[in-house]
Amino acid sequence: MATIPEGFIIPDFGPTTSSASPTAQVSGSATPAHAGPRKMAFICSKGNLDMAYPALIMGNAALGEGIEVHIFFTFWGLDIIHKKTNRNLKFTLSGNTAMHMPDLGRLRPGLEHVSMPQSLGNLPGMTSFATRMMKQQMADLDIPDVPDFLDMISAAGAHLYACKLTFDMMKLIEADLHPGVEGVISATDFIEISEGAQIVFV
Repeated sequence: MATIPEGFIIPDFGPTTSSASPTAQVSGSATPAHAGPRKMAFICSKGNLDMAYPALIMGNAALGEGIEVHIFFTFWGLDIIHKKTNRNLKFTLSGNTAMHMPDLGRLRPGLEHVSMPQSLGNLPGMTSFATRMMKQQMADLDIPDVPDFLDMISAAGAHLYACKLTFDMMKLIEADLHPGVEGVISATDFIEISEGAQIVFV
């Protein structure tokens, strides 16, 4: 078991099984807290490669803990489940002020923590280079590419949904979507589905 660093706080999210009392109370409050099986709902709104992985990785980790997982793909996040785009998601330096390269520390210690200049993102071929680099880093860590990751988490029980508004706006048909997508639903539908869940907006 890993040692927890001093000062590191892990929140208590309650039990992960259905045996929890349905009337658990928040300390110092008369309002019942949500108890019972844990549920997490992720909202994916961006279609960049680096924005696809957070929900997939966290969702996969939650499934491993026995947590019910729902993922709603809306606006450009629909590219993550679109069969014609999800294998070609891009990663760019433009607008990404947190981008830095760990390998630069080999040239001079400290460079690995320096953010890449935004102007580099405008150079021809830089987006392709950055995308290849990120895909290679993920592959080195045995993290599957996006379509395979969708296969994996849907097989593990994650519930995937496409946003109806975006679906209609982009003039898609259901055959365009990854087969693990359970349906095209409205924002209202997802709000009902995610009742009592921890919601993570990506």
